[in-house]
Amino acid sequence: MMRGMGGLSLAILLALATASCQTEDKSPQPRFTSYRHGPATTSAQNKAGHFIEFRSRYALTYGHTYVVFGRIDENGRVIDPQVAGLAPASPDPGPYILGHFVPVPATTGATDGDLEEQYRSASWRVMLSDSDYADVVAFIRKQQATSHLWQATVDNCNAWVGNIAAHMGYKVPGIWLRPQQFITELRQLNTA
Repeated sequence: MMRGMGGLSLAILLALATASCQTEDKSPQPRFTSYRHGPATTSAQNKAGHFIEFRSRYALTYGHTYVVFGRIDENGRVIDPQVAGLAPASPDPGPYILGHFVPVPATTGATDGDLEEQYRSASWRVMLSDSDYADVVAFIRKQQATSHLWQATVDNCNAWVGNIAAHMGYKVPGIWLRPQQFITELRQLNTA
């Protein structure tokens, strides 16, 4: 009986992972900026200060969700961006594929393509006060120190970034969305 239940659980997890990959990404979505509890706009008008940007990017499979944070100057240019997200620790596809079934070692820093504009599929920048920024960065650092495994159906990049958004008091969509859809819905849930 237990063997049958384990197989059923594995089949359900695999079905959920597969279902999340069945939609296709759209063309790059507009970039949105908002203030901590204000409406999102597509305006490029930014004031200098601290920010966190929830991002998704295209990849060979279904994409990647991560955050970019730091400061922007008075012209809206990012100064020394920092990147955090959860992904398999190896660029080899083996651990990535295996991670759809069992947890694999993870990295929580930048991955290939995160800061390359041609791969950005959606983003939502939130401007933060100095104290809000310090709080968010402390949470990200704590999460980086304790996140050692990646698993596509439970501990994936959407869930990891969703924890940051939840810490900030935002509503978070389901973690089994494609990254572009996850970031778009995250913004829409919190700026409508």
